[in-house]
Order: sequence, then structure tokens, then C-alpha cells
Amino acid sequence: MSSLNVFDEFIRKINSDSSLREQDKATVLRNLSTLKDTKVNILITGATGAGKSSTINALFNFDKAKVGTGVDPETMDIKKFELDNIILFDSPGLGDGKEADRKHAKNIINKLVEKDNNGDLLIDLVLVILDGSSRDLGTSFELINNVIIPNLGDDKSRLLIAINQADMAMKGKYWNSEENLPEPKLQEFLDEKVISTQRRIKEATGIDVEPIYYSAGYKDGDDEQQPYNLSKLLTFILRHTKKEKRAVFMQDINKKDEMWEKDDKLEDYQKEIKKSFMESLVESASKGAAQGANIGGAIGSLFGKTGEALGRTVGGVVGGIVGGISSFFGW
Repeated sequence: MSSLNVFDEFIRKINSDSSLREQDKATVLRNLSTLKDTKVNILITGATGAGKSSTINALFNFDKAKVGTGVDPETMDIKKFELDNIILFDSPGLGDGKEADRKHAKNIINKLVEKDNNGDLLIDLVLVILDGSSRDLGTSFELINNVIIPNLGDDKSRLLIAINQADMAMKGKYWNSEENLPEPKLQEFLDEKVISTQRRIKEATGIDVEPIYYSAGYKDGDDEQQPYNLSKLLTFILRHTKKEKRAVFMQDINKKDEMWEKDDKLEDYQKEIKKSFMESLVESASKGAAQGANIGGAIGSLFGKTGEALGRTVGGVVGGIVGGISSFFGW
């Protein structure tokens, strides 16, 4: 958990902005305080060895999620990790025998249907991690098709499927270690794996999913490999999270530059992440206030002149897309 809270900076900025009417300022400060206390609950599940803990560590620089290196699964029960705004539920890995899997499936179902104090489903996002190095994903598809999808409720957008260990998908072949990215032959193989995963789930459940692949990276003594496509993974996590909650990821995401450098370049993921944060932040902060444009500009100015100009022009909805947000978050 970080000792500095990004929302405190936003609150300070609003407090010091003389262009805002006191009534609007009070509304925004109240909204920001609510946003500061907002939680996003993520259930992360997948087969033993798929890299759930490594993914948590990479996304949030949170080393309390123990990484398994032996034969036995490290995560035997659903474990709860609380950051400032993100609450992670690391589920047990499946494939540990019929009795264990039955117990694990029951625990996952109970978590999926659990409701919060407002009567809403507790889990905002279900992240299913597949082991990209394995050719036998039968257990994982059983988990997705028979346990998760039937218990998601009406909002199937809560489901995101990500294929980890892209670097080991062809037993380590065709992975450019120096550049930390797949060579064309491996990239083609991974693209086919995504299509195959999508097709198998569609045929079994009728549900359309959009899987992605990535590598969470690792560190073993002096041997270290940075993540690949982690920015794409975060982009898709935000897409599958309700818009009003996306801004809270700003507090807990990993601030190390090198974690976000390498991706497939199919889209400008960092630009979308910045836009997603700003849209969520400004819309949440200005809700119920008359001076939306000024509020957008006040918050947008934290992200540089571009953010301020865009914020005041369009009410801050897309303010700061290409502003100075990089330096603010260390990207």
C-alpha cells in the first residue's frame, strides 16, 4: 500500500482553485472523498502454475502474493489481499484432484454470487489466467464453461480471460530475450491460441470473449525478465471495469517504468489507460456540479497544459489524454 494517495492531490488542487464556486467545490470534494474510498474487487483464478500470483505482483508491485516454484500449489484457499483501493481475491488453482476441485469450485461460486452491503454483486471483475505454456487446457475450460460463466449473472462483461507465459508458449522457442518480445512465428502461434480459446468458449457457452496474451515476467535471484503486454492487460482490465470505478486503479498500479514498456503495439495502450483514468476521474468528481468544464480543467491541469485545455473545452471528459500524466504516475 502506498503512503501517498493520488486523490489527496486532486482534493488539494480543487481546494486551491479560485475559479470554482463554493457550492460546486463542495460537491466535487465530496465526490472525490467518495472516490478515494471506492473499492474494486477482483477475483483472479486459473489452473495451478498459470501465474496468478506473478500477475498480481507485476500489476500492483505487491509481493505479498507468494509465487509458487514447487510442485504443490501455493494458493490452497481463496486469499484476500487488500491494497488502497483494489481488493484481490486469489482463488485456488484447479487440477488438484476431484475432491479438491469440487471444494475450490464451490468457493469460487460462492464468491461470484456474494453481494456487498448495497445488495450489488461484490466481484467487479473475474480475471481467468490460462497457462500459455500448456497444451492441455481442459481443466481451465471446465472452470470457465461450467463454473464461472453459469454463475456470472447477467453481466458477462465481468469476465476477462488472459493467457500468461507467452514467452514459454513454444517451450521458450522464438522468444527474443534481448528485446523481450515474441518473434513472428511465436506471435502467430499465440494469435492462433487466442482464436482457439475464443472459439472453444463460444461453442460451449454461446458467450463471446476476447482473450489476450501476455507474460507477467519473473525474478529469480539475479535472473529477471520484465513483463510483456502488461499495458494491454491493464487496458483490458479497465475496459471490463465499470467506468465510475476505473480511476481508483491509479492509486495501486505498479509505478515502475520498465513494467509497461513492451507490448504488441497493436494499439496505444498507455494512451487509452490515461484517457480511461481521466474520463473516470472527471466524470466521478464533477457529478452534480454545474461547472463541469472548470472542474475538468482544474483536475486536468495536474496532467499538464494539454490536460487543462482539453478539460476546460469538453468538461474534462477527455482532458489530459496526452498531457503530463506520464510523469505523474512515473510512466
